[in-house]
Order: sequence, then structure tokens, then C-alpha cells
Amino acid sequence: MSPRSGCAINAAVEALGDQWSFLVLRDMVFGDRRYFRELLSGSIEGIASNILADRLKKLVAAGILTKEDAGRGHRSRYSLTEAGIQTVPILFALGNWGLDWRDGTPELRTRQELMRAEGPDFVEELMDELRVRHLGAGPRSSTSPGPLERLDAAYRAAADSEH
Repeated sequence: MSPRSGCAINAAVEALGDQWSFLVLRDMVFGDRRYFRELLSGSIEGIASNILADRLKKLVAAGILTKEDAGRGHRSRYSLTEAGIQTVPILFALGNWGLDWRDGTPELRTRQELMRAEGPDFVEELMDELRVRHLGAGPRSSTSPGPLERLDAAYRAAADSEH
């Protein structure tokens, strides 16, 4: 499907420009949800199954995700492509805007606050970790916890302090 115009912003909006696509990407990036049922049950916004199926098809068609063909009786797994991994800075920018201009709960804002505090190097490190998980790239050697582990620890700490 060709975009309505040759404008780069239009082309990006046509591929990504609805709330559900960004939330699917968020859940894949930060929640490591890669199967339909995980994405459906893990959506705190309550995405409907028909909308999720439609968005996954669109993201695959746009080259943002791949769908591993599963054999009969097996679940299909979705993975980010390099184009999908390149949406992380967009998610980072959207999250920063949300921190500045929208209310939220401390528990759900904590990951974005950590990313903002860590800055662009953290975003790059996160993208490298996603390349390992989704594209099979070789891992970088590191003795410290990776970005996804640090994000998860921050979220758990915030959730524990709320309860």
C-alpha cells in the first residue's frame, strides 16, 4: 500500500499512527510480549482481540514486525525488525512528552523516568538488547544488568512501594 503523499511524516503516521500500534510496540519492547495471547492478556488498556489481530497484521505488512510461521498446534511468535527497533526513540520521545504533559500513576511512569534519567545511551543500549532478543544479534559483553532488567526492577520497586 502506497502512502497518500511522499511526506516522510505522513508515511510514518500511516505505518504507526494509531494508539494501538504504539501500545503493541510498547508491550513488545518493554514487556517482552511476543505471542498473541500475551499481548492480549497483558494489555492494561484492554485491547480487543480483533483490534490486536488487525494491528499485528498491519505492523507485519509495514515491515515493523515479523511473524514466525508456527506449525499446526503451535503459537506464532512475533519479533521486531530493525525498523521496529528503530521505533524505540519514538516511544522514548512520546513517553517524555507524556511525563511532561499528562498525569499517570507513579508505578506506570517509573520506567519512563528511568529512561529519561539514563538518557540517549540507555536508549541505544536498549535497542542493542532488542537486536539480540529479536534479530539474533550477538550479545554485548557486560557485567551489569541490561536495560530491560533495570526497567523491570524499577517498575517492581515502584509497584511494591505503592502497595
